Amino acid sequence: MFEGIIRVVIMLSAAAGGVSLGLIFTGLWVDGPAEIKWALLGLLGIITGLIGYSFAPRLISIVVQTTKWFESRLQKTPTQDIVGGAIGLIIGLIIANLFGVSIYRLPLVGPYLAIAASLIISYLGWSVGTKKKEEFFSFLGGFRLGGKEKIPKTEGPKINYKILDTSVIIDGRIADICKSGFVEGILLIPGFVLEELRHIADSSDLLKRNRGRRGLDILNKIRKELDVMVKIHEKDYEDIAEVDSKLVRLAQELGAPVITNDFNLNKVAELQGVKVLNINELANAVKPIVLPGEEMVVQVIKDGKEMGQGVGYLDDGTMIVVENGKRYIGQTISVLVTSVLQTAAGRMIFAKPKPFEKKFNGQHALEVNAGV
Repeated sequence: MFEGIIRVVIMLSAAAGGVSLGLIFTGLWVDGPAEIKWALLGLLGIITGLIGYSFAPRLISIVVQTTKWFESRLQKTPTQDIVGGAIGLIIGLIIANLFGVSIYRLPLVGPYLAIAASLIISYLGWSVGTKKKEEFFSFLGGFRLGGKEKIPKTEGPKINYKILDTSVIIDGRIADICKSGFVEGILLIPGFVLEELRHIADSSDLLKRNRGRRGLDILNKIRKELDVMVKIHEKDYEDIAEVDSKLVRLAQELGAPVITNDFNLNKVAELQGVKVLNINELANAVKPIVLPGEEMVVQVIKDGKEMGQGVGYLDDGTMIVVENGKRYIGQTISVLVTSVLQTAAGRMIFAKPKPFEKKFNGQHALEVNAGV
């Protein structure tokens, strides 16, 4: 019913436009009979009305889609951006109106220049308003009307968000950390991170598909089994292509840290002033401290990069490089720690076999040769 009324209104508007256009052309035809002029006007009105009626559904569809798109963009745009843009737009329109009065009376091009100036200055006002919104609000809220006394600002309780990135969700250790109770606040899952996980889970590559499905399983485990609040944040940044850059922008807007184990994201976020909680750094921090001179027991499992070196590992995955340890591959020996190297990838321990271990092995060899 409503669509039919709109089609009739469009048809009448098109017919009226056709008649108006006909009046302009028939006015040039001074010597013609009046009956023919009115007949042409009526025919032109009927033709344009039918054209408007036939194109009305397409026009209505375009208007509805444009309205929905504009509404969705407004819903995704922060309220501060809308208010700041509106203030800038109003100021731009005032300036454009004052500027347009001075050029409107120019011959021929005056009206067109006034319209162009209004559009350009209005757009500049909206753009500046959205980019300078913080300064607008601080100016309007920082002074009392009629005076220069600043209004004291009161801040409410800040929501403790922690943003998860894709790598830390797939890694899975975040679930164990949440279970231990060391994570406070609300875990925030951005919508674009979920979208990236979904793409990984739907990948044709088996390894990527398994990693993506593991990440989704970890999220379901955190949400259903653990006593941690999880919230999905639907805001997206269409002007940014990379997920890491979107994470940094979201963290800047919310003032929240990012939980990750991505080394590159860690460095980029720190450069832009975003706090980062790195799972790998946490794992390295809780490893037991080893000092030079301490004794350890390690199983040498392979040779190292340098000649004569042997390599073993602790239960937490820490690599131990044993000098002259190649001869002990496959054996469990006691070693003395000589130095500890902390790298971005983790901790590396350098050690050497205890002297009595060598002596014992030499004595054992002599006893075997003597037939004892």
